[in-house]
Amino acid sequence: MPWPSRKRDKGAVADKKEPDAKIAKTEEETSDKEEEEKSAKPPAGSSKSGWKNWKKKETESGEESKITYCHWLLKSEPESRLEKGVDVKFSVDDLKAQPNQTTCWDGVRNYQARNFLRSMKLGQQAFFYHSNCKEPGIVALVKIVKEAYPDHTQFDQKDPHYDSTSRKENPKWSMVDVQFVRMTKRFIPLSEIKAHHLAHKANGGPLKDMMLFTRQRLSIQPLTQEEFDFVLSLEEEKPH
Repeated sequence: MPWPSRKRDKGAVADKKEPDAKIAKTEEETSDKEEEEKSAKPPAGSSKSGWKNWKKKETESGEESKITYCHWLLKSEPESRLEKGVDVKFSVDDLKAQPNQTTCWDGVRNYQARNFLRSMKLGQQAFFYHSNCKEPGIVALVKIVKEAYPDHTQFDQKDPHYDSTSRKENPKWSMVDVQFVRMTKRFIPLSEIKAHHLAHKANGGPLKDMMLFTRQRLSIQPLTQEEFDFVLSLEEEKPH
Protein backbone atom coordinates (compact mmCIF):
# COMPACT_ATOMS: atom_id res chain seq x y z
CA MET A 1 0.00 0.00 0.00
CA PRO A 2 1.53 3.32 -1.07
CA TRP A 3 2.38 5.99 1.45
CA PRO A 4 0.11 9.05 1.66
CA SER A 5 1.06 11.72 -0.85
CA ARG A 6 3.12 14.76 0.11
CA LYS A 7 3.14 18.42 -0.85
CA ARG A 8 4.25 18.42 -4.47
CA ASP A 9 6.40 20.92 -6.34
CA LYS A 10 4.82 20.53 -9.74
CA GLY A 11 1.39 21.38 -8.38
CA ALA A 12 2.52 23.63 -5.57
CA VAL A 13 0.42 26.63 -4.66
CA ALA A 14 1.42 29.62 -2.60
CA ASP A 15 0.92 29.65 1.15
CA LYS A 16 -2.38 31.36 1.92
CA LYS A 17 -0.72 33.69 4.41
CA GLU A 18 2.10 34.66 2.04
CA PRO A 19 1.01 37.85 0.19
CA ASP A 20 4.14 38.08 -1.97
CA ALA A 21 3.52 34.75 -3.64
CA LYS A 22 1.39 34.58 -6.77
CA ILE A 23 -1.25 31.86 -6.76
CA ALA A 24 -0.46 29.43 -9.55
CA LYS A 25 -0.93 25.75 -10.29
CA THR A 26 2.67 25.21 -11.32
CA GLU A 27 5.80 26.03 -9.42
CA GLU A 28 7.68 27.35 -12.42
CA GLU A 29 6.61 28.46 -15.89
CA THR A 30 9.66 26.84 -17.53
CA SER A 31 9.33 23.56 -19.40
CA ASP A 32 10.68 20.31 -17.96
CA LYS A 33 13.56 20.44 -20.43
CA GLU A 34 14.49 23.99 -19.46
CA GLU A 35 14.20 23.17 -15.76
CA GLU A 36 16.34 20.07 -16.13
CA GLU A 37 19.02 22.01 -18.01
CA LYS A 38 19.08 24.74 -15.35
CA SER A 39 19.49 22.21 -12.56
CA ALA A 40 21.78 19.77 -14.33
CA LYS A 41 24.58 20.71 -11.97
CA PRO A 42 23.60 19.34 -8.52
CA PRO A 43 23.65 21.88 -5.67
CA ALA A 44 26.26 21.66 -2.97
CA GLY A 45 24.76 19.40 -0.37
CA SER A 46 27.26 17.11 1.30
CA SER A 47 29.50 18.75 3.81
CA LYS A 48 32.48 16.72 5.00
CA SER A 49 32.47 18.65 8.24
CA GLY A 50 29.25 17.07 9.55
CA TRP A 51 26.81 19.34 11.32
CA LYS A 52 29.06 22.38 10.93
CA ASN A 53 27.76 22.88 7.43
CA TRP A 54 28.03 26.60 6.77
CA LYS A 55 31.39 28.20 6.70
CA LYS A 56 32.93 30.85 4.48
CA LYS A 57 36.66 30.53 3.93
CA GLU A 58 39.00 33.06 2.44
CA THR A 59 41.12 31.48 -0.26
CA GLU A 60 44.52 32.64 -1.35
CA SER A 61 42.85 34.66 -4.09
CA GLY A 62 40.47 36.24 -1.59
CA GLU A 63 37.40 34.46 -2.96
CA GLU A 64 34.83 32.89 -0.67
CA SER A 65 34.02 29.20 -0.81
CA LYS A 66 30.58 28.04 -1.83
CA ILE A 67 27.88 27.59 0.79
CA THR A 68 27.07 23.96 1.56
CA TYR A 69 23.89 22.64 3.11
CA CYS A 70 23.22 19.89 5.64
CA HIS A 71 19.82 21.02 6.90
CA TRP A 72 16.51 21.19 5.09
CA LEU A 73 12.93 22.44 5.14
CA LEU A 74 10.23 20.05 3.88
CA LYS A 75 6.77 21.38 3.04
CA SER A 76 3.67 19.25 3.38
CA GLU A 77 -0.05 20.04 3.35
CA PRO A 78 -1.95 19.37 6.59
CA GLU A 79 -5.37 20.09 5.06
CA SER A 80 -7.25 17.96 2.54
CA ARG A 81 -6.77 18.82 -1.12
CA LEU A 82 -7.66 16.55 -4.01
CA GLU A 83 -5.20 16.15 -6.84
CA LYS A 84 -6.54 13.98 -9.69
CA GLY A 85 -9.01 12.52 -7.21
CA VAL A 86 -6.39 11.70 -4.57
CA ASP A 87 -6.14 13.52 -1.24
CA VAL A 88 -2.57 14.84 -0.90
CA LYS A 89 -3.00 15.81 2.77
CA PHE A 90 -0.11 14.76 5.00
CA SER A 91 0.35 16.46 8.35
CA VAL A 92 2.92 15.87 11.07
CA ASP A 93 0.28 13.82 12.89
CA ASP A 94 0.04 11.59 9.81
CA LEU A 95 3.81 11.11 9.95
CA LYS A 96 3.69 10.24 13.64
CA ALA A 97 1.02 7.63 12.88
CA GLN A 98 3.25 5.75 10.40
CA PRO A 99 5.16 2.61 11.44
CA ASN A 100 8.30 3.72 13.30
CA GLN A 101 7.11 7.27 12.61
CA THR A 102 8.88 6.94 9.26
CA THR A 103 7.75 7.55 5.69
CA CYS A 104 9.08 8.05 2.17
CA TRP A 105 8.99 11.63 0.86
CA ASP A 106 7.56 10.96 -2.60
CA GLY A 107 5.94 12.91 -5.41
CA VAL A 108 8.49 15.69 -5.90
CA ARG A 109 8.27 16.80 -9.54
CA ASN A 110 10.63 19.74 -9.80
CA TYR A 111 14.22 19.22 -10.91
CA GLN A 112 15.85 21.59 -8.43
CA ALA A 113 13.87 20.09 -5.53
CA ARG A 114 14.79 16.61 -6.79
CA ASN A 115 18.47 17.57 -6.78
CA PHE A 116 18.13 18.78 -3.20
CA LEU A 117 16.62 15.39 -2.29
CA ARG A 118 19.57 13.67 -3.93
CA SER A 119 21.95 15.79 -1.85
CA MET A 120 20.49 14.67 1.48
CA LYS A 121 22.62 12.47 3.72
CA LEU A 122 21.78 10.05 6.52
CA GLY A 123 21.16 11.74 9.85
CA GLN A 124 20.67 15.23 8.49
CA GLN A 125 17.78 17.11 10.09
CA ALA A 126 14.95 19.03 8.49
CA PHE A 127 12.08 21.22 9.57
CA PHE A 128 8.61 19.78 8.91
CA TYR A 129 6.68 22.75 7.53
CA HIS A 130 2.88 22.90 7.19
CA SER A 131 2.09 24.64 3.92
CA ASN A 132 -0.93 25.81 1.93
CA CYS A 133 -3.06 26.07 5.05
CA LYS A 134 -4.72 28.70 7.24
CA GLU A 135 -1.46 29.43 9.08
CA PRO A 136 1.67 27.95 7.51
CA GLY A 137 4.80 27.38 9.55
CA ILE A 138 7.22 24.95 11.19
CA VAL A 139 5.78 22.30 13.48
CA ALA A 140 8.44 19.61 13.96
CA LEU A 141 11.91 18.23 13.31
CA VAL A 142 12.55 15.14 11.19
CA LYS A 143 15.72 13.37 10.08
CA ILE A 144 16.84 11.61 6.92
CA VAL A 145 16.95 7.85 7.52
CA LYS A 146 17.37 6.66 3.91
CA GLU A 147 19.17 8.50 1.14
CA ALA A 148 17.71 9.13 -2.32
CA TYR A 149 16.31 6.20 -4.31
CA PRO A 150 13.77 5.97 -7.18
CA ASP A 151 10.31 7.35 -6.39
CA HIS A 152 7.86 4.52 -7.06
CA THR A 153 4.95 6.91 -7.74
CA GLN A 154 6.45 7.99 -11.08
CA PHE A 155 5.65 4.52 -12.47
CA ASP A 156 2.17 4.15 -10.92
CA GLN A 157 -0.49 5.11 -13.47
CA LYS A 158 -3.05 5.48 -10.68
CA ASP A 159 -0.92 7.98 -8.78
CA PRO A 160 -1.55 11.71 -9.46
CA HIS A 161 2.20 12.14 -9.99
CA TYR A 162 2.66 9.40 -12.55
CA ASP A 163 5.22 10.39 -15.19
CA SER A 164 4.86 8.54 -18.48
CA THR A 165 8.24 9.87 -19.67
CA SER A 166 10.21 8.29 -16.83
CA ARG A 167 11.84 4.91 -17.43
CA LYS A 168 12.67 2.30 -14.80
CA GLU A 169 16.15 1.87 -16.25
CA ASN A 170 16.75 5.61 -15.84
CA PRO A 171 14.26 7.09 -13.34
CA LYS A 172 13.73 10.84 -13.40
CA TRP A 173 12.49 11.26 -9.85
CA SER A 174 13.84 10.39 -6.43
CA MET A 175 12.64 10.28 -2.84
CA VAL A 176 14.14 9.84 0.62
CA ASP A 177 12.84 8.36 3.85
CA VAL A 178 12.31 10.65 6.83
CA GLN A 179 11.61 9.90 10.48
CA PHE A 180 9.90 12.07 13.08
CA VAL A 181 12.33 13.43 15.69
CA ARG A 182 10.24 15.76 17.84
CA MET A 183 7.72 18.56 17.76
CA THR A 184 9.16 22.04 18.00
CA LYS A 185 8.57 23.54 21.44
CA ARG A 186 6.06 25.82 19.85
CA PHE A 187 4.61 26.44 16.39
CA ILE A 188 6.86 28.84 14.45
CA PRO A 189 4.64 30.67 11.95
CA LEU A 190 5.69 31.85 8.51
CA SER A 191 4.73 35.41 9.47
CA GLU A 192 7.29 35.44 12.28
CA ILE A 193 10.06 33.97 10.14
CA LYS A 194 9.28 36.51 7.43
CA ALA A 195 9.55 39.42 9.89
CA HIS A 196 13.07 38.27 10.79
CA HIS A 197 13.91 37.75 7.11
CA LEU A 198 12.91 41.33 6.25
CA ALA A 199 14.88 42.72 9.21
CA HIS A 200 17.96 40.68 8.28
CA LYS A 201 17.62 41.64 4.62
CA ALA A 202 17.67 45.31 5.59
CA ASN A 203 20.30 45.21 8.33
CA GLY A 204 22.17 41.94 7.85
CA GLY A 205 21.51 38.62 9.52
CA PRO A 206 21.33 34.86 8.90
CA LEU A 207 17.87 34.85 7.26
CA LYS A 208 18.56 37.55 4.67
CA ASP A 209 18.84 35.05 1.81
CA MET A 210 16.59 32.30 3.17
CA MET A 211 15.16 30.29 0.27
CA LEU A 212 11.72 30.19 1.90
CA PHE A 213 11.37 33.74 0.56
CA THR A 214 13.61 33.70 -2.51
CA ARG A 215 12.30 30.41 -3.99
CA GLN A 216 9.10 30.10 -2.01
CA ARG A 217 7.37 27.58 -4.29
CA LEU A 218 9.97 24.86 -3.78
CA SER A 219 8.69 22.20 -1.38
CA ILE A 220 12.25 20.99 -0.65
CA GLN A 221 14.58 23.75 0.51
CA PRO A 222 18.14 23.75 1.88
CA LEU A 223 19.19 25.68 4.97
CA THR A 224 22.60 26.92 6.01
CA GLN A 225 23.80 26.17 9.52
CA GLU A 226 23.15 29.78 10.54
CA GLU A 227 19.62 29.74 9.10
CA PHE A 228 18.79 26.45 10.81
CA ASP A 229 20.21 27.50 14.18
CA PHE A 230 18.47 30.88 14.12
CA VAL A 231 15.06 29.46 13.20
CA LEU A 232 15.40 26.68 15.79
CA SER A 233 16.24 29.29 18.44
CA LEU A 234 12.85 30.90 17.86
CA GLU A 235 11.14 27.99 19.62
CA GLU A 236 12.61 29.29 22.89
CA GLU A 237 11.06 32.74 22.47
CA LYS A 238 7.54 33.82 23.28
CA PRO A 239 5.23 34.13 20.25
CA HIS A 240 5.15 37.61 18.80
